[in-house]
Amino acid sequence: MNAIAEPEPQLAPPGAGLPTVELWIARLIFSWQWRRLSRERIAEKFIQERDVILKLAKGCPAEVAAERRLIRRLPGIEDSSRYWSVYMTLDHLNIVNRVTTITIRGLAQGHAPKMKGSTANVKPSPQADAAAIEAFSNTCEEFLTRTREIADLHTEARHAHPWFGPLDAAGWQAMVAMHMNLHRRQIERILEAKA
Repeated sequence: MNAIAEPEPQLAPPGAGLPTVELWIARLIFSWQWRRLSRERIAEKFIQERDVILKLAKGCPAEVAAERRLIRRLPGIEDSSRYWSVYMTLDHLNIVNRVTTITIRGLAQGHAPKMKGSTANVKPSPQADAAAIEAFSNTCEEFLTRTREIADLHTEARHAHPWFGPLDAAGWQAMVAMHMNLHRRQIERILEAKA
């Protein structure tokens, strides 16, 4: 007897963004972190979040990590991101880590990427699997290695984030640390959700 598949929930389309007031608050929090924390402290926050995410992902059975679960929306996460699995969340983090590493390196060399930033372009594959864990570890290490190689992240060149506007390399480093925190909380919520 075949199980009947549950229909996917109707969510806002990818790239729909955040509610206006929430976006203003996110911009204030981000601006404070970007301007007040040293690059070393931001890197520490990134590493702390990476370590917790890896522990969570490695500590749950593969069938649980692969299961998409609908969660209540966290502030800072688009509605379209509420029905992900742990593996999908890792896949999303891998995409963002790779794109941001390239962006930061380009800004340090004095040029911004030609591609416009879009949250719709960094959504994960629903088929993400256990390979996302090792890939996540690798993209985090690559991000840390490449940013450490840059003497000054306060670059003249800027590239626009879809929510935070034009950022220098230091801004992109701060954004990734904040982004890791947000999706670590998402993974916790996914694991708490009933199957």
